[in-house]
Amino acid sequence: MNDFTFYSPTKIVFGRDAIDRTGEELAALGFTRALIVYGGGSVLRTGTLDRVKASLDAHGIAHAELGGVRPNPEITSVREGIELARAERVDVVLPVGGGSAMDAAKAIALGACYDGDAWDFFAKRATPAQRIPVVAVPTIPASGSEASNSAVISNDAEHLKSGLNTDLNRPVLAIMDPALTFTLPPYQTAAGVTDMIAHIMERFFSGEPAAPVTDNIACGIIRAVMDSAPRVLENPEDYDARANIMWAGTLAHNGLAGCGTNVPGGRDGDWSCHGLEHELSALDTSITHGAGLAVVFPAWMRYVWREHPERFLDFAKGVFDIEAIDDTEEAVRDAVTATIDELQEFFVSLGMPRTLGELGVKEADIDQLLVGLKINKGEVFGSFKQLTIEDARAIYRSAL
Repeated sequence: MNDFTFYSPTKIVFGRDAIDRTGEELAALGFTRALIVYGGGSVLRTGTLDRVKASLDAHGIAHAELGGVRPNPEITSVREGIELARAERVDVVLPVGGGSAMDAAKAIALGACYDGDAWDFFAKRATPAQRIPVVAVPTIPASGSEASNSAVISNDAEHLKSGLNTDLNRPVLAIMDPALTFTLPPYQTAAGVTDMIAHIMERFFSGEPAAPVTDNIACGIIRAVMDSAPRVLENPEDYDARANIMWAGTLAHNGLAGCGTNVPGGRDGDWSCHGLEHELSALDTSITHGAGLAVVFPAWMRYVWREHPERFLDFAKGVFDIEAIDDTEEAVRDAVTATIDELQEFFVSLGMPRTLGELGVKEADIDQLLVGLKINKGEVFGSFKQLTIEDARAIYRSAL
């Protein structure tokens, strides 16, 4: 097991009607002025936003609003939020929604304490030193942003999508109410499940040796998600299944599932697949992150598995109870291939795409994808297997 540092300062308030405790929890932390950040109409249609504001009002917490944050949040809305946060002198940023609202809120919280442009952080021209605290109210279990150190922002003018990892991004509190997810459309539920599984696999396939305790945590979370996902698609109001998925999303991305398999001196995982997928969402902002990952991850796995076949066999046994019949090259290949096929079939069974073509991506788009990938990831990237830009081209092509 590799040396690691695990830091997860986020207080979790989890349960049915937990959202109605938002004002109480913020008041207990001493907050008095909140900037509520949210996306489209779902939090309005379902009454979620009204419940949050009523709870804030009941505890004397003033609030301003930034609505309309789109999927794959864009730097323009972040800049708007920074101006609003400063004008209203807020002492907490309160995203209500999915990963996009939470990531935008994190960028606002950092940018409001910085004299330059918030994009400097995502372009790696500056390092954040302070932030306004963030309290997250996730309504879509997927990104795990409610307890993670990451945020991803798009810049349409530069055709880029870039991530930023810093412990300053970790919310101080997350209010998690599984009942809020009852109304999620099936596609959004499926994309969220895919995203959280991908977060775990990025860490499992770090290129580092097995860490049995962490490996069992990682594979156990994936098995629990794979058990719960079909149940919520059949019965959207299955509370226990929704709760399992919501909690899994948090554990998938707060760092727990990578302890001891982290890359020494580097990140807690490979993250090549997320880098490859981010370029798809930068190319077409309508591509849901989880849907892109459902295509990219199996393609990456088929391309790299020979680098560390023993880790694929660990994954095969831990998640699907698949074992090679012996240690010959043919038997290992058959077990790995069956595992990747099982994983992809699971994604497809949820309604996720199998190919990039289903997402509208054509071979002619690959050159543009590689431009952004080179900027964000460099000429060579990845820790499970070091990939070049030409390797990336081959992976994209294999997924068409």
